[in-house]
Amino acid sequence: MKSLYCIGLLTVSNVFMTLAWYGHLQLKQYPLFAKLSLFGIILLSWGLAFFEYVFQVPANRIGSEEMGGPFSLFELKTIQEAVSLTVFTLITVYFFKTDKLAWNHIVGFAFMVIAVFFIFKKW
Repeated sequence: MKSLYCIGLLTVSNVFMTLAWYGHLQLKQYPLFAKLSLFGIILLSWGLAFFEYVFQVPANRIGSEEMGGPFSLFELKTIQEAVSLTVFTLITVYFFKTDKLAWNHIVGFAFMVIAVFFIFKKW
């Protein structure tokens, strides 16, 4: 159950992370935000990043072996990267609608799945 809580919190965290890191690039289409200075955009991104950490810190604490969870640090990082790319792809393709998912992205993701296998495999 801890593993599901961890992955769920990491997913929510990565939604905020993606919006903080890349969402400001979409603001030009909204007149209120289009006039923000770089400093204003940084403050807006920091505000979103706060919520990223509100979910990311508990996710890592719940998931960490050192705190009684099921995952090593390498496994936590691997999960975070896989979740991050999944969330980023979904937001970019279906919410931002700025890019199309291409075959080379799928091949790259397949290599990431292979990487996850090697990280989680107990040799």
